[in-house]
Amino acid sequence: MSATPNLVPVPDSGSTGPILAIESLCKDFKIYEKPSHRLAEALTRRKRHRLHRALDNISFTLGHGESLGVLGKNGAGKSTLLKLISGVLLPDSGRIVRNGRITGLLELGTGFDARLSGRDNVAVNASLLGMTADEVDRKMDAILAFSELGDFIDAPVRTYSSGMVMRLGFAIAIHAEPRCFVVDEALAVGDARFQQKCLKRIRDFRDAGGAILFVSHDIHAVKQVCSRALVLSDGQVFFDGPPDAAAQNYYRLIAGSGEDGLTLEEDDASSYGTMQTRITAVQLTDTQGRLQPRFACGEPMAVELEIEADHDAALSVGFLIRDRFGQDVFGTNTALLREHVRFRARHRSRCRFSLPANFAPGKYSVTVALHTEDSHVHDCHHWWDAAATFEVSGFGAQPFSGLCYVPVEFETARMEAVA
Repeated sequence: MSATPNLVPVPDSGSTGPILAIESLCKDFKIYEKPSHRLAEALTRRKRHRLHRALDNISFTLGHGESLGVLGKNGAGKSTLLKLISGVLLPDSGRIVRNGRITGLLELGTGFDARLSGRDNVAVNASLLGMTADEVDRKMDAILAFSELGDFIDAPVRTYSSGMVMRLGFAIAIHAEPRCFVVDEALAVGDARFQQKCLKRIRDFRDAGGAILFVSHDIHAVKQVCSRALVLSDGQVFFDGPPDAAAQNYYRLIAGSGEDGLTLEEDDASSYGTMQTRITAVQLTDTQGRLQPRFACGEPMAVELEIEADHDAALSVGFLIRDRFGQDVFGTNTALLREHVRFRARHRSRCRFSLPANFAPGKYSVTVALHTEDSHVHDCHHWWDAAATFEVSGFGAQPFSGLCYVPVEFETARMEAVA
C-alpha cells in the first residue's frame, strides 16, 4: 500500500464498527509488604497480600479517525490500561474487542535486545508488532530514515540514549500500519524538533482514518491531537468528553478539588477551589478603565479582578490567556512577579494587571486564579477558567507571525570580501 506525501496508510478491515471497544474492564494487583511474603504465601497457601484495584469497571469505544486522550494523576491507572489494550497484561474481568492491528509505544526499549544493533532490532521489534518479514524489508529504509539515527543504526542498542531508543521505537510502531496507534509519555523524551515530527505523523495517521489512544501529561499535546479525552482517577473514569473540559477536570484533580473542604460550582468544572478567598468578578478594560471586549494588537489592556475573603490570607493572584484552540499563550501571577498580596477577612479587594495586547488577531479567553504558592496545584482557593473573553481585531504598528509579538532589533549585516 503506497502512502500519499502527507498521510499514513491505514489498513481497512471492511468493518464499520469501532476499532477498539473496552467493556467493564477491571484489573487487580497483589501487593506484598515484603518479597518474602510472596514465597510464604506460595508455600503455606495462606493469604499474605492485599489487592490493589488499578482499573475499576472501565468502558469506552474508539472509532475510525478518532483520537482519544487519557489524562490522570500518577497512579490513576493509565499505564495499566495501555498494557491491557496492547496485550502486555490480561484483564481480571471485562472484555477488550480489537478490530484490526493495534501497535503502540508504551515504554522505552520494550521488545529491544540491548546486545543487537538498531537495524537488527527493527526486524525483531517489528515482528512482535505483527509485521511480516516482507513488510519489514519493504519499509526498512523508511523506518531508518524516520528514526534519524544515521550511522548509529548499526551500533548496539545498549549504547543508545533514551531519546535514540524512543526514536527507533516510534519509527517502527508508526510504520506497522496499525488501525489503532497507542502512545504514552515516551514522546516526552527527545528534542523538541523530533517531538513535533512525531506529533505531525500522529495527526497525519488520524486524518487518514486511523484511531489514536494518546496518554500524556502534556495538556497542549492532548488538545492538539485529540478529539476527545478521558480523565482517570483511582482506576475509574472521572470524565469523558471534549479535551478542553477534560483538561479542566484534570486540573481539578491535581489541585486536590476532589478532597473534603473543596467545592465545585454545580455542573461547572471551570470554577473550583476551597473558595475561602474567591474571585467574584473579572473585567477587561482599556487605559481609561472602560470595559473593552476588543483591542488592537499592541494596545494597552488591563485584567481587573474583584476578590472577597472569608479569612485573612496572603495569596498569589494570577491570570492565564488562552487562544481559541485552548493553547496557553501567556500567564503570570503575583508570586512570579515578586509581588505580595494580602486579603482581609470580610473585605472586598480589587486587583489590576496591566499589559499590552501583544497577541495575534483572534479570540482569547482569560482564566484567573488564587492560590498560596506560584502554582494553583497546591492549596487552590479559586480557579476560574475562561472567566472573561476578548478579541484582538487587527495588527497594530508591526505585523508578525505566530501568537505573540516580541520586540526585535535587526542590524544590517556587514559584507566582507572573500579571497
